Amino acid sequence: MADEQYQAFTEAFRPRARILQLLGEQLIGSPRLAVFELVKNAYDADAERVTVTLEGLDSEEPSIIIQDDGLGMSLETVRDIWMVPAHDHKQLQRTARIRTKKGRLPLGEKGVGRFAVHKLGNYIELVTKAQGQLECVVEINWSDLIDKPMLSDATVLLRTRAPEVFTSDNTGTRIVVKNLHEKTWRRGEVRKLNRQITSISSPFSARSDKFVPTLIVQDHPEWLKDLPDVHDLVDRALWTFVFSLDEGVFEWNYLFKGISALGIEGRSASSQGVPLLLPPEREIDESGKLVARDLKKASKKTVSKEYMAGIGPIIGTLHVFDRDREVLALQGDNQIIQAFLDENGGVRVYRDGIRVYNYGEDGDDWLGLDLRRVNSPTRNISRNIVLGAVDLSLEQSTDLNEKTNREGFVENDAYKRFRKVISGAISVLEIERKRDKDRIRAVTRKAADPGRVRIIEPLEKLRKLAKRNHLEAEVEPLIRVIEQDMEEMRDTMLRAGLSGLGLAVVFHEVERGVRVLSDAIEKKADPAVVGVQARELVRVLDGFSELLRKGEKKKVSLKHILRRVRDINLVRFRFHGVKLLAPALEDGHADVEVFASAGLILGALNNIIDNAFYWLDVKWPSADESRLIYMSISSDNENEVAVTIADNGPGFQDAPDLVTHPFFSRRPEGMGLGLYYANLVMQMSGGRLEFPSSSDAGLPDEFNGAVISLVFPVKRSEP
Repeated sequence: MADEQYQAFTEAFRPRARILQLLGEQLIGSPRLAVFELVKNAYDADAERVTVTLEGLDSEEPSIIIQDDGLGMSLETVRDIWMVPAHDHKQLQRTARIRTKKGRLPLGEKGVGRFAVHKLGNYIELVTKAQGQLECVVEINWSDLIDKPMLSDATVLLRTRAPEVFTSDNTGTRIVVKNLHEKTWRRGEVRKLNRQITSISSPFSARSDKFVPTLIVQDHPEWLKDLPDVHDLVDRALWTFVFSLDEGVFEWNYLFKGISALGIEGRSASSQGVPLLLPPEREIDESGKLVARDLKKASKKTVSKEYMAGIGPIIGTLHVFDRDREVLALQGDNQIIQAFLDENGGVRVYRDGIRVYNYGEDGDDWLGLDLRRVNSPTRNISRNIVLGAVDLSLEQSTDLNEKTNREGFVENDAYKRFRKVISGAISVLEIERKRDKDRIRAVTRKAADPGRVRIIEPLEKLRKLAKRNHLEAEVEPLIRVIEQDMEEMRDTMLRAGLSGLGLAVVFHEVERGVRVLSDAIEKKADPAVVGVQARELVRVLDGFSELLRKGEKKKVSLKHILRRVRDINLVRFRFHGVKLLAPALEDGHADVEVFASAGLILGALNNIIDNAFYWLDVKWPSADESRLIYMSISSDNENEVAVTIADNGPGFQDAPDLVTHPFFSRRPEGMGLGLYYANLVMQMSGGRLEFPSSSDAGLPDEFNGAVISLVFPVKRSEP
């Protein structure tokens, strides 16, 4: 130990040659994505046309050729930039906002996209020519290179020659890939490759320049025949929604084409300057379940200029189809439409009109559309009914950074805000679409029993599914309980004088429970888990039964109910910074007693107060003295009395019959049951829900937002 000498010296990293293999083969997910990257490189080279050719697919040695008419490269550029992994010249060019002659900013920024070619094959020949230069040729055998011990030993031959490929004044780059890793390219894979290449440019936005990628399959040109054109198919979409968001200013245009064969007229709507509402914050526990957010943590309700920092302006276009059998039967080529949507449905993302992969690909549900559809099937859209594109500015979306593996953006704060903004815009489409979709359902399914369509038939399928998976013992007794409870509930509500629509809330919850239970069985979940989920479904019905039991009428004090509403929400009044004006609760104000269910009336009023808190946050983003809620008891005649709740929020955008319709809500991801519930309660109480103007209700001038009156009949005693 005493003879040992301590040492200190500097040493450079000495990467092994196989790092080139890692850069190409392991950073790029698939051969199709590798081709996609090479096509993007052609865009950066200011090409107008790029052709991908598949040759010799029926031979033992197929090849891939990618050729563009871009600026090409000189020998110095190949040597000093192309041959330098992770060179930052494109990143510097983008940061400095240096655009090409065609006005483009470079898409590449990490300097590793050129190694995507190694994902395709072991041998490449690169031929490139810049203006006024000789052709430069590079031949690379990747197998030889990665066998070298160190990267410094992995040398390749660069040479120049008289132009042979790019003659005359032509410029560009050609890459020939041989000794392919995947030698078998079948028809389905080729068609997917074509879809991927041609989708690189946004189909819904006009470009100031031209960039046209093309796929050629020399041995099998028939493989690309009869491919549907997206522009032809979007003409079949019943709904079109176009929106823009710039510095927090939200504008949108909605169009429903109508269905003349069913006698359903079209409808359009638009809005400018109305704030874009954000979906609520969601938190997920370790098991993947959604949990309630912390009410002490304020969440932003609307999009502001500051919220869009690092994202920049957004333009979105969504075309939505109707895949119900009754509607598709009225259209020709409906099988082509469905097949195209199955493969291409979703919302893609573009920057400067060039696609950011892999948003909108099969299997990528970056907006959670399918999950949202499961939770609210009558309103929300799923990926397989929409063709959508969202366009960003490459120059202004500075905080949206693409992952090194080319599969979307880094999931930082800007990306989370971007995703919430798009989800909020889609919610506006879904709200408008539901109005017209309900009209279609009224025509195509007007004779259908909602109980059979939404509950009985799914339960019958669930019974068969349980039998097939040998779970009858666990599931069958609970299915019988569900059927019995449903029948009793239907009878109870009908005796109360309510229409079949009064079961809509129950249907919605039970239908969702049946779907969850069916999914658990199909995925071979543990029988104990299946039993727990089935019992949870029974508890949902028990809860609604309890609600009906609470509906028994007796004489109640309206002043007492309003006092309960105030006391229950005292913490929320403070949290939201809302000032309550309640003259009805003052000592000198007369009380009125009505025959009603105190529990149901209390629930209805709490729903209304909850809506008021939300919309006051929207109207007044900064908590101050501007947020007001008003509660009063008044009577215009001796036979009726009204409890009125008012606020100074944005008020209602829609007619009363629409806002009280089940599952209609302008709150992003709102259930749309609050005012429906309140209306239902008033029907059961023998009264009605009204939406008077502020002046008609005799309110102070500042209460010019939402005004809702619960009008009760009053039975006067004979003198």
